[in-house]
Order: sequence, then C-alpha cells, then structure tokens
Amino acid sequence: MTSPATARLLWSMAEPFHALTYFAEEAGSAFAAAGLRGFWSGYFAGRAAPLGAVGAEVVSATFVNFAPEFVARRVPAVWDAVTPAAALDARVAGVDAAVSRVLGEEWTGSGAAIEAMELAATAAAAVDHPGRPLAAANSAVAVAGEPHLVLWQALTTLREHRGDGHTVALVAREVDGVQAHVLAAAAGRSDRAWLQKARGWDDAAWDGAATRLTDRGWLAGDGLTAEGLAMVTSIEADTDRLALGPWRALGAPGCDRLAELLRPVRRAVVAAGLWPAGNPIGVPEPD
Repeated sequence: MTSPATARLLWSMAEPFHALTYFAEEAGSAFAAAGLRGFWSGYFAGRAAPLGAVGAEVVSATFVNFAPEFVARRVPAVWDAVTPAAALDARVAGVDAAVSRVLGEEWTGSGAAIEAMELAATAAAAVDHPGRPLAAANSAVAVAGEPHLVLWQALTTLREHRGDGHTVALVAREVDGVQAHVLAAAAGRSDRAWLQKARGWDDAAWDGAATRLTDRGWLAGDGLTAEGLAMVTSIEADTDRLALGPWRALGAPGCDRLAELLRPVRRAVVAAGLWPAGNPIGVPEPD
C-alpha cells in the first residue's frame, strides 16, 4: 500500500535527475544557444515555457518562492529572446546532453531506462489538474523519442504536481514565499544566504517575514518554536499527502520498482557534482 512516505521518497530519488536542467553545464549551453543570456533567463524561460508566454505575475504566483521583483527582471523579457516552444526545445536538448554524459549512452537505451520511463509515465498520466497549473501545463508537453527524455518529462510533471500541492499547503496556512524560506532555513533544510541569493529576497523582506513569523509564535531568534516545528511538519505532511495520488495510481510494487531504478540514476548525478549539497531546492536525503 502506498503512503505519503512513498511520495516523499520518490521525490528525493527523482529530483536530482530533474535538476540537471538547472545544474548541468549542458543545460546552460543549450539555453544560451537559443538566445537566453544568463542562468536565470534560462531557468525562468525553461520552467515557465509549458505555461506559454506568461508574464511576471503568473510566474511569481505559480513558482511562489521567488521575490516578484527578481522574476520581473527576467520575465516577460525572456519571451523577446525565445518562444515558449524554443525554450522547451532548449530544455530538452540540455537535458539530453547532460544525461548522455552523466549516465552514458548505454544507460539511455537500456532496459532499465525504458522500464523507469514506463513506470513514471504511468504515474504522470494520473496527475490531477484542478488547482495544479504547473502539473497541468507539463502534462501537455509531448517529448518524442528517447526513453530517458520521456522519463525526464514524466518526473518533471510529477515534481511540479508536488510543488503545486506544496503551494496549496502554504496558502492554507497563510505562509507566503519568503516566509516559507525563513521556515526552511530555521528548520535547517537550507541556508539563508543561499536562499536569498537564489530566490531574490533582500534583507528587509527576509527580516520582515521573520518578524511576522515571530509574531505568530512560530519563530524565536533564528530557530523554530515548538508551534513552528509543528506547523512546518504539518506543511510537509500535507505536501506529501497531496502528492500521493499519482503514486497510488502506479501502485506500491510499481513505486518500489521505480525507486529502485532511480537510485543509481540519483547516485550518478550526485557523483558528477550536479546536485550541490545544501542547494535551495531543499530535498531531503533518501532513507
């Protein structure tokens, strides 16, 4: 029987593979070749492309954890450089090149890659769309051909589905993007300096969020209170629960097998130095 812990485990297994699109040199090169200058232009264009040529307001609302001013410095300007379709092509090209280097041509055409693709695609086909804009948009992205690319897109759809659910859990508790990061830093899941740099929140925004959380009784100094720890735990538990639907559709044996198939993939990405320790995504180490 699948449980919320299953959703969390598969997230921790799959996320480094998805994150090749952020951390691999090949991804940056592909975005640059498409006409996008700088890491963040590639990031926002690649991740937002399934939504279409949306503006900064939509990107800020769906991505949640970035400072709106940080987003607005790149969006909608990225659509002057590329169309969403071209950004998607660049995203796939970068991942393709990175996977070939990190995992090798033998793996990309292997039975293990095909089996993982089939399992992940089954789960991704079961994502629920209401209230899940990034999952719904990624569900409509068709990747033809190679199993490792279909696998990557399926896992990307599933991680965006999880992220949409995380947003629901935050909004239900009136926790905004910067407060979510303050809580993550207080819980020890990431570092304040890295989060501020990678998400665009300045000291005034961060300190203001810390004050609001202190007033709510969730924060004391730089640490969580008992109530704050309970709320962080509750948010994470709801995120896991809301992510469970596609994995339940796949079934426990399929989930176990996919985790087994992704373990060496994750290990290869980490060994290649493409999953920086303490990165702002905040994924826990798998058990």
